[in-house]
Amino acid sequence: MKTFSLQKSTYVPKELSDGVLYVSLEYKVAVHRCACGCGSKVTTPLGPTEWSFSEHNGRPTLSPSVGNWQLPCRSHYIIRNGNIHWENQWTDEQVLAGRQREQLRREAYYSQLNPQGGFWAAVRRFYRWFFKLDG
Repeated sequence: MKTFSLQKSTYVPKELSDGVLYVSLEYKVAVHRCACGCGSKVTTPLGPTEWSFSEHNGRPTLSPSVGNWQLPCRSHYIIRNGNIHWENQWTDEQVLAGRQREQLRREAYYSQLNPQGGFWAAVRRFYRWFFKLDG
């Protein structure tokens, strides 16, 4: 397989065709069969801390790269303007480091959205405020 076409729909079909990137913008997900031809279903969530999707003249781009580290094929590629760009396979150490970077990126993104520290920090602030009133 050398290219991907694009099919946008609300729901991903049960049966996937080779060479088609199915994108549901409503459910923020892109799904395709692995580019190596092994037939495995590959699901990539779309969002600010996950994959991004764009299209140009009806040709899909999905970034960052797709690393199928949990599949037997362990294929690694980028879909850019509908073309498949093969990347080097990663070692287990590289996969672990990549997952750690992704987690740090997620934590930084969500902490930036709520600089006050989230729900439990708000509970602690309320608790301190409430008992200052009583004491």
